[in-house]
Amino acid sequence: MTHALGIGFTVFTVIFLLELPDKTALAALLLATRHRPLPVFLGAAAAFVIQSAVAVVAGSLFSLLPRQPIRIGAGILFLVMAALLVRRNLRAEEAGEKRMIEQEEGRHRRPFVSAFSVVFVAEWGDLTQLATAALQARYQQPIVIFVAATLALWAVCAIAVALGIAWAPGFRSARCSSRQPASWCWSPSR
Repeated sequence: MTHALGIGFTVFTVIFLLELPDKTALAALLLATRHRPLPVFLGAAAAFVIQSAVAVVAGSLFSLLPRQPIRIGAGILFLVMAALLVRRNLRAEEAGEKRMIEQEEGRHRRPFVSAFSVVFVAEWGDLTQLATAALQARYQQPIVIFVAATLALWAVCAIAVALGIAWAPGFRSARCSSRQPASWCWSPSR
């Protein structure tokens, strides 16, 4: 039992720290400034559940392969991902994220669907998904890995949504107008 808790703590810490500066947190923050926070959080959380499950299944499949090539491949993959993160231009990424969010919002009127779509697409092949798969391949504890990774992703999402609320006092979505029902719009001042 203590071994499982140790693995869970390790997975939670690693995934939390990797996800904190990620584009998905920025997307949740931006969506929370434009929509009611609960549907944004729930949509992102649902996408994280699916992405964590996919990562655990992939990690389980990786664990069936010979250990040494997987270790070498995982090391190379992490180095490549680290190099890409260092090279990344934050301003260009933020602009791209804003465009992606606006496109999704244009297609979907509901914040749950917008948050789910943005997070689901953004998380494919993301560093946290790859790390979850690698941790599953290493420890072979699917339930512990799934729960810890998902809780870490939810924690970062909750922080991002809370920051979105705090940074947008009185903000109303650009789509809110006198023609739309008040229930479609959210503002902390109400």
